[in-house]
Amino acid sequence: MLKKKKLLSTFKKSFFVGSSAFLFGTGASLLAPQSFASPGFFEYQWNPEPGYKRLKYFQSSSERNERSTYYFFLRGKERKEDIKKLTIAVPDYFEAKIKTKKLNLCKVKIGGYRARTRCLANIPSLITVNDKQTIIEILPEEPIPYNKDNYAVVMKIFNPRKRGMFQFRALSQNTDEIPISTYLGTWNIDVQ
Repeated sequence: MLKKKKLLSTFKKSFFVGSSAFLFGTGASLLAPQSFASPGFFEYQWNPEPGYKRLKYFQSSSERNERSTYYFFLRGKERKEDIKKLTIAVPDYFEAKIKTKKLNLCKVKIGGYRARTRCLANIPSLITVNDKQTIIEILPEEPIPYNKDNYAVVMKIFNPRKRGMFQFRALSQNTDEIPISTYLGTWNIDVQ
C-alpha cells in the first residue's frame, strides 16, 4: 500500500513538472501581451560599414501582411544642411506595394511613453516611386530647413508577406548650385 502511494505521488509530481514545462514553453507565449513595433533599444552589427549611421523610425505594426504606418524620422541633429531633394533607397526584396498617394512628408512631433507620434503640418511636395519600387524621390516645394525641427516621411502600406530585416537608405541633395547627394543614414526595418 505504501509503495502504491509513493508511486502515485511520484506520478503527480512528474505530471505537474511536465505540464508546467509545456505551458511555460508554449502556452506562455500565447498569454504574453503583444508588444508594439518600434526600433530596439540595442542594435549590434558584426561588421558595420564605415560611415554607417542609424536613423530613428516608428512602425505601427511589424507583423507580416498587416497594415502598417511607417514614420521615417529626419531629426534636426541628423541633418547637416537644407534638403532640396530626398531619396529613399528601398531594398528590392521588400515586397510591398508602395503607392505615391500613401506617402507624405510632414513636420512631426516624435512620440514617446506619454504621447503618440503625429504630424503637425504636411509639407507640400512631389513624390515619385520608380517602377521597380526601389527608389522613392521626394521634392518638397520649399527645401527642408537646417534647424532643430523634426520631419518625417510617412508611408502607409501592408507589410510584406516575407519576414526579414530591411535597410532603407536616405540620401539628400542640398540647395547649392551643384547638387551633390549626401548619405543621411539608414533605417533598419524589421518585419516578423
